Amino acid sequence: MTTEAGTWMAAEIAEQPRVLADLARRAGEFREVAERLERSRPRFVLFAARGSSDNAALYGKYLAEVLLGLPAGLVSPSTTTLYGAEPDLEDVALVAVSQSGGSPDLVEVTEQAAKRGAFTVAVTNTPDSPLGAAAQHTLDIGAGVERAVAATKTYTATLLALHLLFSGVRGGATAERIGDLAQSCLDGNEERVAAAAHRLRFADQVITTARGYSLATAHEAALKLAETSYLVTRAYSGADLLHGPIAAVGQETAVLAVAGTGPGGAAMAEPLARLAGQGADILRIGPGDDAQLRIPELPEELSPVLEVLPLQRLAWALATSRGYDPDRPAGLRKVTETR
Repeated sequence: MTTEAGTWMAAEIAEQPRVLADLARRAGEFREVAERLERSRPRFVLFAARGSSDNAALYGKYLAEVLLGLPAGLVSPSTTTLYGAEPDLEDVALVAVSQSGGSPDLVEVTEQAAKRGAFTVAVTNTPDSPLGAAAQHTLDIGAGVERAVAATKTYTATLLALHLLFSGVRGGATAERIGDLAQSCLDGNEERVAAAAHRLRFADQVITTARGYSLATAHEAALKLAETSYLVTRAYSGADLLHGPIAAVGQETAVLAVAGTGPGGAAMAEPLARLAGQGADILRIGPGDDAQLRIPELPEELSPVLEVLPLQRLAWALATSRGYDPDRPAGLRKVTETR
């Protein structure tokens, strides 16, 4: 039995309102781990991840720095697995993020971190995985089986799980309505995604850009377009874009700019003005009537959970319109094992 191109990815995108609503109802489970994390009094937070999970970890970095007031960073797993580095991780929180929980490098990093004094947490869709066994505490994102190679529901569920963890330590925006808002976001952008896909159908060069919490969305959108539509796509912070790469932007450049509410959205005003001055074809993702892909208004720290939804659909629409199957990107597997 064969399925049409992109059937699984489309179905899994549509599942997200339910997945997010179910996860929000389990906030108490995350609060328990959050309380233990707070009692451990970490000096800083490290994240270990790969692929889409790496983009989710970038979002987690902003949560840790803003909500917890702690320095945060992304580890380089190869410093442990290839170079045998043994950093002092006493009083450090290490959060390993992996949908499958099966990548050997993340498992080894987590095991070694615990031995060197870290408080370790695994955020995964597979709690009975090797990563789940390696971590002292495991948080199940509960997204269910994901059959498409490109991560969709596991990505947004990971974002929400990280928010529930860190807001459980210091408080933050409530996620109680996130399922309804996600459904509204998907429904309200159906025609807008089709129009955006038509507009970008001949694009060869795409840039995604954002500031703050939304930078994770820019990176994830770039990854989705590259792996499903085979578009050469680069993600930049709006600030980094102004430090040089904007010189390469012209009328042939399509720009997906995420600019929502809060300080991050406000900081995109200058990059957007400069991009318009360069003649770039700009599609804005955010709240407001001037956005080509509209996002319901909600606190900035939760916006990335919704911002990526129409961008996932855009990646699907571009891939299928170009004759590709986003369920089976060339050369990719669902679980990538690296060292």
